[in-house]
Amino acid sequence: MPSTYAPHILAFGDSLTAGYALPAADSFAAQLERALRGQGIQATVHNAGVSGDTSADGLARMPRVLSRLTRRPDLVILELGANDMLRGITPARTRANLDEILAEFQRLEFPTLLAGMLAMPILPQSYRREFDSIFPELAAKYRVPLYPFFMAGLFLDPSLHLADRVHPSSKGVGVIVRGILPTVKAALAEARETAGA
Repeated sequence: MPSTYAPHILAFGDSLTAGYALPAADSFAAQLERALRGQGIQATVHNAGVSGDTSADGLARMPRVLSRLTRRPDLVILELGANDMLRGITPARTRANLDEILAEFQRLEFPTLLAGMLAMPILPQSYRREFDSIFPELAAKYRVPLYPFFMAGLFLDPSLHLADRVHPSSKGVGVIVRGILPTVKAALAEARETAGA
């Protein structure tokens, strides 16, 4: 993609998107924007993450977020579900909420990348199996690209987490961005081709 390509990305998620307890410049949205620009894609990444949001919270605030957009997004990164899992919310409810969100993005013809989440190993196997299946199945249903596990690569190095051992540090966000960057670039390229740009 040439350097004149300047896509607008909507990062819609929870604390992992928002950058909980981090400077704004170290959030996922900010680091992703810098990474894309470092590779010649003059992207703007709008941080629409809210710490503590469940999938239900995201669904409830989506109309407000969309009404405040100043331009149509070239890509939406949907990252929700971690708080549902941490609170033990029934996976069927999480699935239904994410399904509604994806359906609305599809209705609006917003290209979307679904960021997956995996349940913690300490949870019952039946819960983990049902929760983990949400993301690949919804990605297949809506024919959107999937990044299987948003937190991939973060669990072997304590420096990648804040003191709460849950949220990523600035360095940890960098790991997330490096991991997801090829998928974001591919999704942007596909969206651009589909739009006939």
